[in-house]
Amino acid sequence: MIACVGLLAGALVAVASSTAQAAPTRYEAESSPAVCSGSIDTDWTGYSGSGFCNGANSTSGHLQFTVTAPAAGTATVGVRFANGTTTARPANLVVNGATAQSPSFEGTGAWSTWVTKTFSVAVTAGSNTIRLNPTTSAGLPNVDYLDVETGGGPQPQPPGGLVGWAAQAGGTTGGAGGATVTVSTFADFRAQAQAAGARTILVNGMLSGTGTVEISADKTIRGVGASSGISGTTLNIEDMSPANVIIQNLNIRGKVGGDAIQIESATHVWIDHNTMSSTIEDDPDHYDGMLDITHAADYITVSWNVIRNHWKTSLVGHSDGNGGEDRGHLRVTYHHNWFDRTFERSPRVRFGETVHVFNNYYTDIDHNADSYAIASLEDAGLLVEGNVFENVRQACWSASGYADSGPGRLVARGNSLTASGPCEVNGTVAAIPYSYTAEDAGSVKASVTAGSGAGKL
Repeated sequence: MIACVGLLAGALVAVASSTAQAAPTRYEAESSPAVCSGSIDTDWTGYSGSGFCNGANSTSGHLQFTVTAPAAGTATVGVRFANGTTTARPANLVVNGATAQSPSFEGTGAWSTWVTKTFSVAVTAGSNTIRLNPTTSAGLPNVDYLDVETGGGPQPQPPGGLVGWAAQAGGTTGGAGGATVTVSTFADFRAQAQAAGARTILVNGMLSGTGTVEISADKTIRGVGASSGISGTTLNIEDMSPANVIIQNLNIRGKVGGDAIQIESATHVWIDHNTMSSTIEDDPDHYDGMLDITHAADYITVSWNVIRNHWKTSLVGHSDGNGGEDRGHLRVTYHHNWFDRTFERSPRVRFGETVHVFNNYYTDIDHNADSYAIASLEDAGLLVEGNVFENVRQACWSASGYADSGPGRLVARGNSLTASGPCEVNGTVAAIPYSYTAEDAGSVKASVTAGSGAGKL
């Protein structure tokens, strides 16, 4: 080990596994053995099956399902609903005659916008009743179906859990403690990401949209399986302290003319186990940044991601003239990421200290004479340790500056360079305040290629 400083910092965050459980069984609200107290309607689009349950607008307007479990244990229950009002519709979730939870079904923006809220409940072997009893005279939302998933062991943890700056100063927990919803359209994703309150948003499928999604505080956004993700939009995390946002297990495409992920004036963000890519164009401005961190953003960890075929990868500090705002902030950890044909800014840092870059794998960063992996500029302070560089034109810039930006400070130790230009060092940097364990560079390539990217949780 090149560094071993006690235990890993921060709490581990459980994540969904694509292999932990069998596929769910679906129970349509309009079909027996479901019992809908109101009417089966078809006047709003987006439902599955032959209709949905529009329960009576009263506290007696219930909906009941009879479900079968192969064995006693814990079941994951997903209720797909739409609530076109702006007022939440609370209910009791009653399992086999006993209230298990008391969820609130928030407004979804339109009656044709369907989302899934997920619960864990105890079931017995054989037949079980799962009933939604409204607790106000407004009744239930419209309900499309119930998905029930049984069996499977504990959900796995991501390799290493949360390490680095995002675990400091209160940590980053995302949507922990809030509801879990599943989205399968871009409109649903935008509505849930921008809604107030803690929640975990499970992205099911590859969703494409335009413009910007303004992610609100206390969110975990996580892809389902290995093939889900977001394209065509900017995921914007801005003006929140703490933001407390986790983005995990997504396939993210570069945005033409803009950033794919933008973190600005926000703190406590964890970007983990995503696969981010675009296409290499002759015009370096065809896309902007893949992951840019600016305007005094702070307490960020970027871990176990694959970033591939992108020009302007990750900018930390947007301009040479913003030192008054940025100094004392822009504390970012990059670890166990695979930067493949990224060509520059992996990362490029102004003013931030200490930016910690350890155990990353850099390959084929040699598009032209200006290609490089890491740059410390405008008096930034970087600790670069235990990284592997293969076929990289210039591993690190610091003392020489870069382009119009003045020099920064950089300490390098234990890195491996093969067919690569040097990692330029300069000066000293502030000590890392958190506990972490860095691998020896000899094992980093195997660790990163096996464990990074979407679908590796």
